[in-house]
Amino acid sequence: MNDNRVSAVLTPADVDAVMAAIATIRQKLPFLIDLTPEERHDLPKMGDKSRAFVSAALTFAQQNVDILPRFFDVEEMNKDVSLFAALQPIYAALTQLYELLDDTTLTVGSEAYTAALLVYHSAQGTNKGAGLDELLDAMGQRFARKSRGSAAAALKQPAA
Repeated sequence: MNDNRVSAVLTPADVDAVMAAIATIRQKLPFLIDLTPEERHDLPKMGDKSRAFVSAALTFAQQNVDILPRFFDVEEMNKDVSLFAALQPIYAALTQLYELLDDTTLTVGSEAYTAALLVYHSAQGTNKGAGLDELLDAMGQRFARKSRGSAAAALKQPAA
């Protein structure tokens, strides 16, 4: 194997510590919610360009409560704006961590799969026997294809 980019060991104790840290993060953010894809799509989004607008609107609302509808809660808007600002550095840090974890997992999985292919192809070149037949057959199941005949026959059958 020419390019082994990740060579590390993660002990069960380290996994437990990371999982405990994640549990602590979840505990410190008990208000996190889970939106459906439809809910995400339907929400108006606040991006970089909207921040100045939201800040100006909050200032205006705080200074002109008397012209706002009675049901409007300026303090709740202030809480939302403050929470958004507080969550931004956490979001950025976790996004970066997620991307690193995703890239590392992809790379380590690729390295393991490439190594397994090398083992499989090397084992195929040996004289079978010595208990290798069953192992090779088990590994070969990864590449087993369903016969086209049975798939075509399934397609031709009328729906019940």
